[in-house]
Amino acid sequence: MQTRTPIKVRGYHIDLYGHVNNARYLEFLEEARWHFLEQQVEIDYLMKSGLGMAVVNININFRRGAFMGEELEVLTEMVKVGNKSALIQQKIVLKGTDTLIADADVTFVVTDQKAQKSVVFEGKLLELMQQWLKKD
Repeated sequence: MQTRTPIKVRGYHIDLYGHVNNARYLEFLEEARWHFLEQQVEIDYLMKSGLGMAVVNININFRRGAFMGEELEVLTEMVKVGNKSALIQQKIVLKGTDTLIADADVTFVVTDQKAQKSVVFEGKLLELMQQWLKKD
């Protein structure tokens, strides 16, 4: 499943050079990941089970600057589920175009909130992860 999250570039996103500051892209990507998760019907399962999600690695490629007033769209999809981690791919594009602003690979784990340790994807959790996977 792929989600599309709109982002409008505002003045507070801009740095001294007149384009979106590189750190702001992390916020755009996080906003889109939350949107992705909110679209999942059973996200409540994680909360009720005392589980949380944590990003353990993120790699961003900056392709083109984004400027004040531009409307962007963040495309988010889960592309891989491993034993204890999963990979989400995200692209930031100019809304309504294929113009790539940035792309990122985001690896996350699911943690037991009490133990503060990552858990193995099995049972109901594995089912959920597989439902979220990109379908070719």
